[in-house]
Amino acid sequence: MTEREGVERHDDEEGQWRGMSEQRRARLRLEISREAARLFWEQGVAATSGDQIAAAVGLSTRTIWRHFRSKESCAEPVIMQGVVTLVTLMRSWPRHRSLDDHLATELTRISHEPPPVDNLLAMKMIRLADTEPALRTVWLMAYDQVEREMCVIIGDRLERPVGDLEGRMYAAAAAAVVRVLDEHIGAAALAGADLTQFTDMTAVARRIAHAIRTATGGVVGDPIA
Repeated sequence: MTEREGVERHDDEEGQWRGMSEQRRARLRLEISREAARLFWEQGVAATSGDQIAAAVGLSTRTIWRHFRSKESCAEPVIMQGVVTLVTLMRSWPRHRSLDDHLATELTRISHEPPPVDNLLAMKMIRLADTEPALRTVWLMAYDQVEREMCVIIGDRLERPVGDLEGRMYAAAAAAVVRVLDEHIGAAALAGADLTQFTDMTAVARRIAHAIRTATGGVVGDPIA
């Protein structure tokens, strides 16, 4: 491609960007993220360039940088998909139900739906984050968002004011144990371990709920009258 053609292509993409809806931009970010995650896993983060990511999606490199602040941040949408699912489940937790019962019902429901295509890619990025500091930052930023959401959810459930210190500590503890469980399950899956222990949704729900109860000293997990 000549320099002139590159400029014209960028100008065309610039015009498309301005006319995009937020929904379309989100879909495009996810498309870019999938290709970036695939390249990161296949050839490593250091060996992957912004130019390669752009070529894989069929966009100009300058357009990639309009959507993302760095090549590592391209992994965020894929990683965040699982986080969004978790937060959605926690938001829908009724006050009169235990966390065990709620998660068992919702995880069973989800298990009967077609699995998100990005599950395996997200596991790969989480696993890669063990050895890639920049990806580790992306992963921890995702769970920072979980912690912030947990502050609201747990604070409301315990009727504590926004910013309450104990509520924040419970939220941090709950988010941390779920993050560790996510990392454990992802590592086991990619290592080819027997995953039957993770197919029983009731058992998985109990494991998560037990971990959150333990981390919060039993404060979070029971029904609220």
